[in-house]
Amino acid sequence: MRYLLFLFLLLNIFLKECEASTLHLATSANPSRLNPILATDSSSSEITGFLFNGLVKYDKDLSTIIGDLAEEFYFEDDKTLLFKLRKGVKWHDGESFSAKDVLFTYEVLVSSKISSPYSSNFRFVESVEAVDELSVRVKYKQPYFKALETWMMGILPQHILKDEQNLMNSSFNINPIGTGAYKLYQLEHSKNIILSAFDDYFEGRAKIDTISFHVIADPMTRFLMLKSSALDVGGIEPMQYEKQLKSDFFKKFNIYENISQSYTYLGFNLRLEKFKDPKVREALSLAIDREELVDILFFGHAKVCTGPFLPGTKAFNESVKAPLQDINRAKELLREAGYNEKNPFTFEIVTSNSSEIRPYAAQILQHQLKKAGVIVTLRVMEWQAFLNMVVFPHKFDSVLLGWGLSPTPDPYMFWHSDNDKQGGFNLVGYHNPKIDKMIEESQSMIESDNLSASWREMFKIITDENPYLFLYIPNSITTVSKEIKNIEPAPSGIWHNYIKWEK
Repeated sequence: MRYLLFLFLLLNIFLKECEASTLHLATSANPSRLNPILATDSSSSEITGFLFNGLVKYDKDLSTIIGDLAEEFYFEDDKTLLFKLRKGVKWHDGESFSAKDVLFTYEVLVSSKISSPYSSNFRFVESVEAVDELSVRVKYKQPYFKALETWMMGILPQHILKDEQNLMNSSFNINPIGTGAYKLYQLEHSKNIILSAFDDYFEGRAKIDTISFHVIADPMTRFLMLKSSALDVGGIEPMQYEKQLKSDFFKKFNIYENISQSYTYLGFNLRLEKFKDPKVREALSLAIDREELVDILFFGHAKVCTGPFLPGTKAFNESVKAPLQDINRAKELLREAGYNEKNPFTFEIVTSNSSEIRPYAAQILQHQLKKAGVIVTLRVMEWQAFLNMVVFPHKFDSVLLGWGLSPTPDPYMFWHSDNDKQGGFNLVGYHNPKIDKMIEESQSMIESDNLSASWREMFKIITDENPYLFLYIPNSITTVSKEIKNIEPAPSGIWHNYIKWEK
C-alpha cells in the first residue's frame, strides 16, 4: 500500500509539473490554520512563514534583530518603541499595508475572541498607536526584555478581517492573504498545498515560481520520495543518513547539518495524582539512559538535553548535568512512593508518527523503564489527532514531544502557571510559585547579566523538579537537490535567503 501511494504521488507531481520552476517539499500533516496568530502546529507554522511577515526578524546569524515590515525601529525610552514601516508593501490582494494592520493584529491578539498562546507575549503592552499611515508607537507598562522579538509575529490584514466575528473558524484560515514572498494558490487537504510567488513582494519577486507542499504522513514515503528526487528539500534521520543512502544520492543532493534549535522531552501530566510525587518523577529520570537513547537513535548526530534552555543561549546552565542511569536508586525511590513488584508503577506514553524517530524513542524508554519495574504502554497517533485529542485537551499520562525555541528564551510561555490553560503551552500543568515570581521579575530585566543569571537559576530549579524528562537535542540534517542554486547555510539554517534560490 505504501508503494502504491508513493507511485501515485510521483505520478501526481509529474502531471502537475510545467515550465514554471517548482520547489517540491513535504509536510507530515495538514495545516490546521494558515493564520500566523493561530498556527500552533509545525505544518501551519512552516507554511505561514512563506505567506506572512512580522515587523522584525532575526538575521541569518541569529545574533541581531533586523527589520522586516518595519524599515526602521528604535526605543524612544525604555518603555516606548517606535516602528517606521516600509513604503509600498502590498497585501496579496493588492491592497496597501499600513499601520492600521499592525494595530488591528494587536487588538485581535489581546481580545477574548481568540485563543492563542502568542497572546501572552503582548501582556506588557500598555497601548499601540498608529501615529500615521507608516508609523506605529508601542508603549509598555514596564521595560520588557522581549519587546522587539514580540513583533516577529505575522501581521494580519485589517481590511479583510475587520468585520470577522469568529476568527478561530474563519474561512481566512484556509484562504489567507498575507504580505509574504509567496501567496496561497491551492489547498488540497491530505494532498497538496501550492504557493505561488508574489509578484509585488517588497524585497523582490522570489526566483522560484511555486512551492508545492506534499502532505505525506508516512515518514518512509517521504524518504522514498526524497531518494527518487521527487522532493527537492527534505530532512533525513541519522539512521537514514548513515545506513540507507548510497553514493548516487550524494551525487544529486547536498547535505547541510547543524544542531537544531529544538529539544525532545517526555512530559508528565502533573495534574494526575500519580505524577505529583517528586520521588516518582526522580525515579523515572534515574531509570532511563539518555546516552543510550542518543547512541541508538542518532549515531552521533544529537546530544543529550540537560534542561529547558538550549546550549549556546545565555540561559543555558552548563553546571547542570543529565542524571546517569541508576536502576537501584530508581527502584528504591519507587518503593518509598509505595510501588513494588506486586504494585508496579504504570503509565502510558503517547506520541505521534509524524516523526520517524519518536515512536522508536518511546520503545527504548519503555525497555529502559522496565528494568526498574515500571510498566509502560505506548500509543502512536496521527499528528492532528494527537494534538486535538491528547495534547491540547491534556488527556494523557505522558507525551513524547519537542519544542522549537527562539534564540531568546521565554520561560513564561512554557513554565508559568498562567499558561496552564486551554491553548497555552504549559501542557503538563507545571506550577511553582518561586518560578512564577522569578519569571515575572525577569520580564523587566534589561541588564543582560542579571537576566542570564536568573534564567540559569530557573534552568536548575525546573530540571531538578523533573516536570519533563529532558531527552535529546537532535541535529538538523537537511538535504537539498543540487539543482537548487544560491543556498547559503548559516546558523539560522538555509531558508534565510530562499527568495534568491533558483532552480
